[in-house]
Amino acid sequence: MQLYQHPYSLDSQKVRLALEEKGLDYWPYSINPLKAKNLDSRIFRMNPTGKLPVFLNGQHIILDTLSILQYIDSIHEPLGGDAVDREKMLLWMRSIDSWNPKLFTLSHVPQKYRLFFSRFQRRAAIARMAECPDLAGKYHLKLHSAYATEEELKDKELINSSNELLIKILDAAEDQLSSTDFLAGGAFSMADAMFIPILARINLLNLEEEYIGSRSHLLDYWNRVKKRPSYHAVIGKYFSGWRKYKTLYATYSSVWVRNLFRRY
Repeated sequence: MQLYQHPYSLDSQKVRLALEEKGLDYWPYSINPLKAKNLDSRIFRMNPTGKLPVFLNGQHIILDTLSILQYIDSIHEPLGGDAVDREKMLLWMRSIDSWNPKLFTLSHVPQKYRLFFSRFQRRAAIARMAECPDLAGKYHLKLHSAYATEEELKDKELINSSNELLIKILDAAEDQLSSTDFLAGGAFSMADAMFIPILARINLLNLEEEYIGSRSHLLDYWNRVKKRPSYHAVIGKYFSGWRKYKTLYATYSSVWVRNLFRRY
């Protein structure tokens, strides 16, 4: 199995957590979207949206995160076994999948940094158009999507709606975790693999006290799952404590140099 992914990608984190928890062998290829590596023609030919992750198993390619997780769970014994309520797990997975973290994340990133990376990614898409004329139409759609995102970030009502949906999911999790150790029962399941990256993103944006700390059962859950080996392998080694500054600074420096020399 091969996974084209990156720690910055929330959906990549979900899939890697699932693979680590299942103990499956896979080969992760790091594709940094902030450096526009997801726009390289090799990746774009597999997934013209440029979104991560891209999952391959032999000739089988899956692009949708929910479908990838369900595929992984079907390999050998389902994650969590009989301690997991499968119907409840699927409901949680669909609920979490309904929330798009893009607006929430970008609305909490300082504008100067957001525009710095956004401009670089647009220039990279234009450069790829020239290199690969047969993909020009797909790159144009990607450019249109980037401009549309900038407009969406000006829409306070849209941002508030995204925030309200997140709060609804967190409140539901707080209620569920008051009676079970994990979202779908007494054991870690694919629902938890999807949910933990959301908590990690909240933490990365320095919003833990507001969104997690005010919910006691959710806070206890968050403190427990951070101790799992899978969390360290997928998220902790990149974003825990000082590591997040090292990870972010390395990317910023690389993009700054490429901008300077116009190497898009």
